[in-house]
Parts: sequence; structure tokens; C-alpha cells
Amino acid sequence: MKVGYLGPKNSFTFQAANELFEENNLVSFASIPLTIEHLENKSIDLAVVPIENSLEGSVHATVDYLFGQTAITVQEEIILPIRQQLLGLEEVKQPQKILSHPQALAQTKQYLKTYYPEVSLEAVSSTTFAAQYVATHPENKLLAIASEKAAREYNLKVVASDIQDNAANQTRFWVLALDKNRQITRNTQDKKVTLFITLPANLPGALHQVLSAFAWRKIDLAKIESRPLKTNLGEYFFVIDVVLKENEILIENAVKEIELLQAKVQRVGTYSINRFT
Repeated sequence: MKVGYLGPKNSFTFQAANELFEENNLVSFASIPLTIEHLENKSIDLAVVPIENSLEGSVHATVDYLFGQTAITVQEEIILPIRQQLLGLEEVKQPQKILSHPQALAQTKQYLKTYYPEVSLEAVSSTTFAAQYVATHPENKLLAIASEKAAREYNLKVVASDIQDNAANQTRFWVLALDKNRQITRNTQDKKVTLFITLPANLPGALHQVLSAFAWRKIDLAKIESRPLKTNLGEYFFVIDVVLKENEILIENAVKEIELLQAKVQRVGTYSINRFT
């Protein structure tokens, strides 16, 4: 079995994938669209991609790619704590530059503002690339923001530990598959259903009616978010995460009611949630 993931090795997506799958089954790809494309082409069996960070919000590249892709389903969710480390070949008091992925820079902006307010920040393709670059350019006074695993991989010193602005920093990752009949492999206590809902055009109160279908049935929604349809300005689809308990029939009836309102419902997946510490 081949499992594609947003790489490179030692990225946080790699760490999430490695929690569920053996490392020798993992295949690295340079971007989220490329990872999912290889799943569509059946060159891999599963794909692991980030979907949301607790500080920076949804990963739009994942959401937008999956919108309308009815063959792909979410099989499982991985929730991984994200701990950012400041890495260097040595402790540099006045680095020329600090490198990292844009999300890592955003997740540590308060720390950087406090301790390195004058230092130039450079966004690169991944936290792992940042660590690798620092390790291979000893002639420059550089630091990287990356994981502890990246520090070990490239023999870098942890200059400062856990520098993320929020100790509860977490990222959700989805395990994607083409086979809709594939069984959930782990029977965890927490499960969810994710729906993409497109409202009928020019119908006042449509969103209220959609949410009411869940509300009067007392169905718990974990998330609701809008994304542009990329058609006309002001047109959106909605991402809704529904908490799955003993309410499968209620959820199905709510979906039928929403479809009777002429809204389009895309079932993205029914999946277990795997939490790691």
C-alpha cells in the first residue's frame, strides 16, 4: 500500500501520516494538489493532507480541490499537536535571516516579534526545507523554524523550544481515498461527517433554512465555514462538519430536507478522528 503525503520527509504531514502508516509505505509530494492528483490517478492508495490549523484556519488548497471531486472521500482524520522549534547550527544572537513555511512563521509571529524584531523572515516551501537549508549553508548566519524531528535529521541545535504562540496549536489532517466502500480502519470514539453545501441562487433565508434542518433535530455542528464558488462575487459554498453519534438517521433526514430546498449537498466523508499528543 502506498500512502502519499505533503512532504518532504519530517514535515508535519509526514509525522501525521507516520502515526497511522509505516514509513516505508509513505510517498512524498511537493504540493497538496499534486498529492491528490496522484490519488486520482491511482498511483497511490491513500493521501494524507492538512485540512485545518487551530491558529491559521482552514487549508484552502485542500478544501477547494475536494469541492466537486465526488470520487474522493475522507476516510479518517488525524489531529496532531504542532510544536515549532527554532533551529540552528549554533546559537546565533544576530541571525541574518529566519526561514520557515508561511504557516510556521504565522504561528510564531509573537515570539519572533519579541525576540527577533529586526531579523528578516523568509517564507520557503516547507519547514523541513528550511532546516535542510540552514544545515547546508553553514557560512551564513541562519535559523529555521521546524520540528524536533527535522533538528535530529539535519543535526541542528534547538535554539528555542516550543515557540508557537499558542500551546494548544493543532492541525487536522485528512486521510483521503478513492474507494467509497473502504471501511474505517480504526474504531475511535469520535466521528464526524463533512458536507459541502451549495445554496440555491437568490433564495433569501436559504442558509437559515439549511441550519434549521440541523438545529430542530438537535444535531451538533462542529464547524461551518464559507468558501467562494469562484463564479461570481458573493457566491459561496459552505463546509459543515457534523458530529456523528447515535444520530445517523437524523443526519440523513436533515440532508434530505436540505436537498428538498434545492441546495446541493456533497458528502465529503464519514470518518473516525484519531488524536495524538
